[in-house]
Amino acid sequence: MRIALGIEYDGGGFCGWQTQPAGGSVQDAVQTALAALAGQPIDIVCAGRTDAGVHASAQVVHFDAPVARPVSAWVRGTNTFLPPAVVVRWARPVADDFHARFCAQGRHYRYLLLNRPQRPAIWHGRAGWHHAPLDLSAMQAAACSLLGEHDFSAFRAAECQARSPIKRLRRADVSQQGDFIVFDFAAGAFLHHMVRNMVGSLVYVGLGRQAPAWIDELLAARDRRLAAPTFSAAGLYLVGVDYDPRWGLPPLADDLLAGAPAADEQRIALPRED
Repeated sequence: MRIALGIEYDGGGFCGWQTQPAGGSVQDAVQTALAALAGQPIDIVCAGRTDAGVHASAQVVHFDAPVARPVSAWVRGTNTFLPPAVVVRWARPVADDFHARFCAQGRHYRYLLLNRPQRPAIWHGRAGWHHAPLDLSAMQAAACSLLGEHDFSAFRAAECQARSPIKRLRRADVSQQGDFIVFDFAAGAFLHHMVRNMVGSLVYVGLGRQAPAWIDELLAARDRRLAAPTFSAAGLYLVGVDYDPRWGLPPLADDLLAGAPAADEQRIALPRED
């Protein structure tokens, strides 16, 4: 039987999602917990790999269960063996042709940036930070240029293995909730470090170092060296994955930063491009 899981994790103590020979990844932690429950090794496939220090409130994985267990056991039993920073939120049996990565129609990322003079304490490791005031309206104007289909080479990490730098960004919103600047992005797929690189350049605009039209110039130049440095991983969250309703996966409301603008509350209906 093929099982899909919804997973939440604090990525601060992990070397990223993908399994490593020495362990220490989120995937290693989940596979170890599943193996303890099943009594034999289990390999999992995720919807989107996250880097070291990046978090997720709505990662989706699938695996083929080698033994019969109640669906509830894949939640409660697996959580018994997981470290505190990782939790399974739900489990669902799915058809054998479901694939967490290849059936995904889109991914949603949110970046939380604390914008105040003092560094974060409670939010240390869970939010980015910039001490100087940022111009929200300038960043909002700049973010509009990111919408649509573009060559995002200016926001692509050198080690990115994607076949093409051309992606279609369906959402690029910047909002404010108290001391937090909230960046929300949605696309079918993202390049390596793409979100953190876009945030870094939008912060440059917010600081007045560049005008909003600079984003258009970066897209046209297709040169990573011209854009801002990669922003900290601490504030980045995978907050949703789009799937066709036929798979029967549950809606998962985004509860990051209660009171902030919602980031497309279910990941089944695809967002419209503004």
